[in-house]
Amino acid sequence: MTAVLEMVGVTGGYGPAQVLFGIDLAVHAGEVVALIGRNGMGKSSTIGAALGLVTVTGGRVRVDGTDVTGAAPHRIARAGLGLVPEGRQVFPGLSVHENLVATARPGPWTEARVHELFPRLAERTGQRARLLSGGEQQMLAIGRALLTNPRLLILDEATEGLAPLIRRDIWAALARLKAEGLAILVVDKDLKALARLADRAVGLERGRVAWAGPGAALADTGGAARRLVGV
Repeated sequence: MTAVLEMVGVTGGYGPAQVLFGIDLAVHAGEVVALIGRNGMGKSSTIGAALGLVTVTGGRVRVDGTDVTGAAPHRIARAGLGLVPEGRQVFPGLSVHENLVATARPGPWTEARVHELFPRLAERTGQRARLLSGGEQQMLAIGRALLTNPRLLILDEATEGLAPLIRRDIWAALARLKAEGLAILVVDKDLKALARLADRAVGLERGRVAWAGPGAALADTGGAARRLVGV
């Protein structure tokens, strides 16, 4: 089966600073993969390398079997990768509606479907994004990514800093997206929630893959995955 995203032996970094050392990572259609590790271990850089935002100096990045190594970020996005960035990065001066349609592409995901997934956004469609709560901004960032109609949804810190009830809503939405067959690559520190959602997990340490296993293994409080996210 061709992977939606495949990274093979990827090395890369920022200028002369190498931060990735032979990353192997794949996400197949309908699959949820969790990417875990402590802060500074290469999770965001791995996502950036996949999206063309971090310079790849070795290895290959493929989307649906097509080599996109070194391609411009907008071309990789159009190939089918949708990003929910760390810190949400919504357009603060635009309304909820304007944020959603700003980067929308034709496909099954519509503004009405996003409203159905996140009713809070429907209630605030004319409100400026800067006036939303952090949780509502995260819903907006997810909705904006879905409206690009991606083959793979990538979330960098899916629920970081959010209130418990909002986190619950986000995890429920991701479970629904999985049930609908959307491939998802998700970074988060909530291993218990990830264990319920992820089919597989990959753990990074100092820019290298240090562990890989089934998503259910993330629930093991004495396992290797816990060591990778521990202080």
